[in-house]
Amino acid sequence: MKALRNIGLTVVLLASLAACVENDPTYNVYPGDDVAFTYSVTNEGYELDFLAGSTIQFTNTSALSGACTWEFGDGQTSTDPNPTHTYNLPGQYEVKLTIGDAYTTRPLLINDIKPTVVATTENDAVCVINDVEVTLEVTLRNPAASEVPEYTWVLPEGTTLLDHPEISDNTYVGENPGRLTFKNIGSQAITLKTKLGGRDLQDVRTNVQVGTPNPSKTLYYAAKNGNIMAYKLDYNIPEGSSNAPFDLGVKAGAHPLNLLFHNGTLFILDAGTQFTYINDEAGNRGDGKITAVGKDGSGMETVLSNVGNTAFNDPFYGWIDNEQLYFADRNTGFRRIGVDERNLVLSTSDAKFDYYVMNNRLEYYGNPWQYGAMNACFARVDGLWYWGKTYGGGGIFRFAESDISTVDIPRGSNAPYATIFPNEFVKSFVIDTNKQILYAIIRDKGLYAVPMADISANDATKTGTNAEANYLKASFKSDSEGSTGEFIDVCQMVLDSTDGSVYFCFRDADDTAKSGIMRWNPATNALETIVSGVNAYGIALNDELTNLF
Repeated sequence: MKALRNIGLTVVLLASLAACVENDPTYNVYPGDDVAFTYSVTNEGYELDFLAGSTIQFTNTSALSGACTWEFGDGQTSTDPNPTHTYNLPGQYEVKLTIGDAYTTRPLLINDIKPTVVATTENDAVCVINDVEVTLEVTLRNPAASEVPEYTWVLPEGTTLLDHPEISDNTYVGENPGRLTFKNIGSQAITLKTKLGGRDLQDVRTNVQVGTPNPSKTLYYAAKNGNIMAYKLDYNIPEGSSNAPFDLGVKAGAHPLNLLFHNGTLFILDAGTQFTYINDEAGNRGDGKITAVGKDGSGMETVLSNVGNTAFNDPFYGWIDNEQLYFADRNTGFRRIGVDERNLVLSTSDAKFDYYVMNNRLEYYGNPWQYGAMNACFARVDGLWYWGKTYGGGGIFRFAESDISTVDIPRGSNAPYATIFPNEFVKSFVIDTNKQILYAIIRDKGLYAVPMADISANDATKTGTNAEANYLKASFKSDSEGSTGEFIDVCQMVLDSTDGSVYFCFRDADDTAKSGIMRWNPATNALETIVSGVNAYGIALNDELTNLF
């Protein structure tokens, strides 16, 4: 009887508790390890592609058994054990499989259909203006293949549609515009607009590289916030044609202060994001690098990267010979590596990356260089090094390899040569060894040309070569990106040794419309703009005479 009385009490208590509950309890569904699935594309030839219109096979691989509910992330569902599904629009979808009280989700990225365009010439001939014919072929990978695409080609000015002479507005509607010729040099941009099933696909833009009819040299420059560009130095193009730059499709970098061209390879020296002084270890991390690309922009390789060091060690300026690539940092000195070396990581603790020369290993230290003297361009001419400085003792300084000390130099020692442009902000210079002239650009003053004979005469009396008015060829003020002593200004100059022309990238201080690629023409004794409206950094010259690159 006692046991029965306890049971009765329990029943009463449970009944009273039940009477206090207003709603049924809510059961939450949680992810479970026992629920799993895979997916793949079933369209033949598209097995590795997840494109809009693809048929996706979902396969339940769960250890848990029971009724399946599939949610495909686009509002559609299925209760089939192993369903197929087609996404009509691109996007990121979350696919959910629920079995009983457990579920799992997986992300699925569906890419949009995008046409590809290939431009070809007969026998792979170099495309030149007004001559070589180009044909365009479009491919649209469409797994559904249920709609006929509609194509509209927007062609650059100066395009001739040989098979459609009736078209004069450079717009062709249809799959194949036929044979084309171009009258202008440079990257001729073609835009293909595609409509599929009433939906506009992403526009496709392709460049046809159209060369000059006259073999000529190629000038490379690094566009600010842009790509590496190439320009043909052909001053005898046919009337009615224009000469525009080529876009190589290679990112120039954050601050590509110098470009070097050697044996068909273009080296890009990028000083990285931070190129001015910051007394903050967290904000002063280096990210500079040296990359190498082919003369047509192909085959990009990493030569050296500055990882784990301060930005002061980033590669700012450079010079190259047949065996060594020399690169200067912000203010200490310059190092060297082999021209064929690749995938190096700069390590200041590795003897391989010891400085070739440092400020305090030359007798200019303290006379006039001060600690932290800012580096600029440098070069070796006839066995003698020329090294530009902008701050803490500015000018161009010279030394032979035998002048480099293996120990620190006492301040105030006797320098081996007199200074060129003492106490001036000289960021860039170039020497014409044929005409024996040194060209340099001094900040806020302009372009100077000094006969080497005058420099030699001043050396004889240990007298600095000053920036005299008779050496000034063109006055201008360039922009002020950077900070005092570190302004980038005109950061590189190159010489065409054939005619003595000097090229550099100029960015105007007040009016960017005046910025561009400049040429000092010794034949006319004048400064010319050859590419206008361009903000750029480093510049290099390929002396090979070609129609394209």
